[in-house]
Amino acid sequence: MAPVQAPPSQQLPAVQKLRVRFAKRGRLRFTSHRDFQRAFERAVRRAELPVAFSHGFSPHPKISYAGAAPTGAASEAEYLEISLTHERAANQVRAALDEALPPGLDVLEVVVAGAGSLADRLEASEWLIALPGVDVAAASAAVEVFLARDEILVERMTKRGLRSFDCRDAVLRLTVAHEPVPVATCAILQVVLRHGTPAVRPDDVLAGVLEVATLPVTGPALLTRLAQGPLIAASGTVDDPFARDRDATQATATGQAEDHQTHFAEGDAAAPTEP
Repeated sequence: MAPVQAPPSQQLPAVQKLRVRFAKRGRLRFTSHRDFQRAFERAVRRAELPVAFSHGFSPHPKISYAGAAPTGAASEAEYLEISLTHERAANQVRAALDEALPPGLDVLEVVVAGAGSLADRLEASEWLIALPGVDVAAASAAVEVFLARDEILVERMTKRGLRSFDCRDAVLRLTVAHEPVPVATCAILQVVLRHGTPAVRPDDVLAGVLEVATLPVTGPALLTRLAQGPLIAASGTVDDPFARDRDATQATATGQAEDHQTHFAEGDAAAPTEP
């Protein structure tokens, strides 16, 4: 029996890399990273995108994920990269993928990848932590105690067992946000976290806050990532990781337009004059 080979289309080289920003909303925040991977690969097939495949005995689509949010957390800033064997317009890819994914997994933006690594740009995240049953005054007092500490140790179960680490060092900014909430008593913490090793998650920060202060949380905290990208250290804020990609695309488009205008003008100059 002849060996099974990958279809020829899977062996075509990648000619374009796209970067995708998507959101996890509503009940879809409970999807795990693996669940989303399966859903996205099905969406790529439904959208009939010419995705590039790796070589070898078990080819797989060239899709890479960066900085995935933990299961149970909502997010407005999840990112991935996908390589294609034929070029496609970014806005058309966004519309096709968004149509193929279920509501709650929403494709927000697609850009053509510029130079540099996307993962290297994801230096920090901004989160909202909604605490039902906690009033703003109690949350503000707890935040003051938290920020006054130099180190706060918390524990979390990992693949390697129970691990203890400092959650305070990764917190660049922690405030009580004034956001509209669906319940009367619900404080919202707004936190900016530096990405590092070990990775400190927003639930680790909440564990640290509860370690130093007693808060009457009456239900599960709702975690929402608002942004993820380059860290602006001076202000403790998070920048847009797609900014350089948009600039590079715009510069390329402008250069092509100018080159087209130049050739058109030269052609006019060279054309014979009507008598």
